[in-house]
Amino acid sequence: MKRMAFPLIASLLLVSGLFAQHSIVVTNSTGIDRKGEMVEVSLSALKVSFATKTYVLKNKSNQDVAYQLVYKGNKKPQALIFLANVKTHSSTSYSLTEGKPIVLKPKTFVRFVPERKDDIAWENDMAAYRMYGPALANENPSNGVDYWAKCTDNLVVDQRYKDDIYNGISYHIDHGLGLDFYKVSHTLGCGGLAPYVNGKLWVGDHFSHYKIVECGPLRSVFTLTYDSLKVDNLFYKEELTIIADAGRLLNKAIARITGVDQKMELAAGIFLHDGIGNLEQNIANGTSGYAEEALSDAKVPAGRNYVGVFIPSKVNKAFKEGDHALMTSSYKTGSSFTYYFGAGWSKWHFPSDRDWFRALNQFSEVTCHPLKVTIK
Repeated sequence: MKRMAFPLIASLLLVSGLFAQHSIVVTNSTGIDRKGEMVEVSLSALKVSFATKTYVLKNKSNQDVAYQLVYKGNKKPQALIFLANVKTHSSTSYSLTEGKPIVLKPKTFVRFVPERKDDIAWENDMAAYRMYGPALANENPSNGVDYWAKCTDNLVVDQRYKDDIYNGISYHIDHGLGLDFYKVSHTLGCGGLAPYVNGKLWVGDHFSHYKIVECGPLRSVFTLTYDSLKVDNLFYKEELTIIADAGRLLNKAIARITGVDQKMELAAGIFLHDGIGNLEQNIANGTSGYAEEALSDAKVPAGRNYVGVFIPSKVNKAFKEGDHALMTSSYKTGSSFTYYFGAGWSKWHFPSDRDWFRALNQFSEVTCHPLKVTIK
């Protein structure tokens, strides 16, 4: 009986949760150090419930790691996400045990902005963006993406709108943390998406509806619906879901277009403005990058502006057409199409054009070789 005493006590302690621990092993198979890269773990795989308990996540050095629960449109959380650091060709582990998690500084944000003609605006710690809503209909808006440069990892979107609308402090002027110098007009802006049919780019207009699915602190997700997307002589419906992760160079976008089936390509585009910037397109790794001079509304130089697009599926063509740089890929009506888009600034992380293009190419490689997660 004495020999049975310890195993029996240990079993009771494990059942009670005092020794319960879940080990999350993250493996990097690439030759690139993965720093601050998002990892997602299904709660069903972890076999834990956050309904009545809280948990603390720690790295192998026993330091607390901040995380976010994501709901994916459900009432209960579906997954846990956190930023992992894994050296090249190695693995590291994180432990999840009962306890009080640390408070996380928000690094992503999304908001519908009715006071500014129905913008949908979002950001992460790299950059801020917006797309245009119904209240702007009379100003010929597009379904392109606008970009706000920032040089801080703090959230800036809310304050910029408040200052511009209510305090007379324009976000077109740099007050120390960045500004809006980017122009969209009726184009795809910094990485918008449009059908390419019969040799023509069918740029859309404003979104019809929006739905915010997640709002930070590490991931923000929202869906835009375009009820009447004109393609040649037909109209389609498009749903575009955008995912902004902390630390991620580009936004992830998932498009689904429904309507009459026809031969179609989708084009991810970059507005070239004056067309004298530095353009690099690489069909092999699915990237298109652009670098140009940034000027404020008053024509004050504001460094270098960068835009990037990445298509993980097969790219058919990469070319310039009119005032766009385009990359096209085949698309079947009703299916999901995933691509990535975003922008950067020489005053925040990317001092030179080469730094931006290098980061874009590395983004392509790591996205095609995601970190592997196992549960023990």
